[in-house]
Amino acid sequence: MQSAVKSAAPQLDAGERSHGSALVIVTILFFMWGLLTSLNDVLIPHLKAIYTLTYLQAMLVQFCFFGAYFLVSIPAGALIRRIGYQKGAVTGLLIAAAGCALFYPASQSGYALFLFAFFVLASGITILQVAANPYVTVLGAARTASSRLTLTQAFNSLGTAVGPFVGGMLILSAGALAADQLAALPLAEQAAYKAREVATVQGPYLALAAALAVLALAFAAARLPRIVHDSGAGQADAPGKGALAHRHLVWGAAAIFLYVGGEVSIGSFLVSFLGEGSVAAMPAATAAKYVSLYWLGAMIGRFIGVFVMRHVSPGKTLAFNACLAIALVVTAMAASGPLAMWAILAVGLCNSIMFPTIFSMALHGLGKYTSQGSGILCMAIVGGALVPFAQGLLADTLGLKISFVVPALCYGFILLFGLKFSRLHQSTVNP
Repeated sequence: MQSAVKSAAPQLDAGERSHGSALVIVTILFFMWGLLTSLNDVLIPHLKAIYTLTYLQAMLVQFCFFGAYFLVSIPAGALIRRIGYQKGAVTGLLIAAAGCALFYPASQSGYALFLFAFFVLASGITILQVAANPYVTVLGAARTASSRLTLTQAFNSLGTAVGPFVGGMLILSAGALAADQLAALPLAEQAAYKAREVATVQGPYLALAAALAVLALAFAAARLPRIVHDSGAGQADAPGKGALAHRHLVWGAAAIFLYVGGEVSIGSFLVSFLGEGSVAAMPAATAAKYVSLYWLGAMIGRFIGVFVMRHVSPGKTLAFNACLAIALVVTAMAASGPLAMWAILAVGLCNSIMFPTIFSMALHGLGKYTSQGSGILCMAIVGGALVPFAQGLLADTLGLKISFVVPALCYGFILLFGLKFSRLHQSTVNP
């Protein structure tokens, strides 16, 4: 693997006493990228129906979106090291705005341009992730980094909860035709119907592009505390190995890979799962609103987690949530009707503290390699591109329900990570 950018641990300028306003501004960024990411869960079944795709082909949306994290994270780290955290965030917002604007020509072109638009949008969000996550960890005491990052992630979850609900109303049609109904229409009527359906993305994504551009201007004008880098003196880092010399970072990167993959897989297949006759037989427009409950559970859990992890080991909390997530996914696979539906939706509550807890545990004690470690962890978000692919392949070959074994296995590894490094908050971990 190519080495990520080497930089010192970010620290706030000595004179800054209050970071509340900075935390509020950064939290807005978490909200926006949550909303943009969860809209994929609405667009996947929408584009699948319009372009008559298999599950595997539909997962190209997540492959292009989360593949950007792998390709852009290291360059993003270099960019932020060069121009600073604030300018880096502004750059990410403008790139994300450009990605949203590309949805308009994509709606008049085809699936390939949609995939490119997803990649551009995610590239902007990746830059925001690399800039904002380390920023939050230093806006306060080190011992409360997990709870502080969990708090900002709660607003990220608010965005993910709002996204499918609004997207379902604005993009998905209540009168959408089933595949057999569409096939029964004359070819000219099929083409006209598909053109109308795909055009529903134009207005919402142009509005998002404008909102991101305005937010970029506001963020550029804001007075934020400047983050500088110390020399890393006194850090016990193994020479030549950098951040990867720390075993907990390597394990953390694998956990981020599988967590994002599992969470994205479930979200990507929720509309289809709720549409199954043995579960709820919901039309896509109705199911999209229930997807919001999946993400809303994550938001509620994160607010709870802010307080729980001040008293309970983050690692033990992570392991408990992973264990419960496995039980709920297995229940959804084995059961039917309302039990299966509510079991899979409740997994969102278990997801709540996973990303911020894994992220802060993995960065613990990295010293001057903190931003390098952040870049590696953001690269690991590529799990959101590859794990849904694996589930899509199983769904096409063995059936939709059985394919949920993939996220269940992902949570199994997270359980092991939480137990293995459950004492990370108490002392610095040595390689």
